Amino acid sequence: MADDELGGFAPPPFKAEEALLQLKRSLRDLKLAERGNGFELRGKRVLELVSEVGAINVRIARKLALTPEWDRLAVRSAPEQRKLLDELKRRLERWEREE
Repeated sequence: MADDELGGFAPPPFKAEEALLQLKRSLRDLKLAERGNGFELRGKRVLELVSEVGAINVRIARKLALTPEWDRLAVRSAPEQRKLLDELKRRLERWEREE
C-alpha cells in the first residue's frame, strides 16, 4: 500500500533498543525477575529477549517449567510489542490458575 493510500502517514520507524527498554520495564511491572537476557517467575524462566537491528527476538515459555518448551517470535513494531505483552499476561494468568 502506498503512503498516499494511508493518508500520507507512515508508522514511525521501530526503534528496537528503545522498545527493549520499555518492554523490560513492563515485564518488571508484571513482577517478573530479570536474569541476564531473560525473565523469571518464581525461579522459572518464562521469557528471553535478544535485541537485533530493527527487531527483538523473543522466546516465551509454553508452560511454567524448569526446562520449558519455547515459542519464538520477533517483535518488529509497536503493535507486535503490545501483542507480546497481552499474550504474556494471558499465560501468566493461566499459570497462576494451574498452580
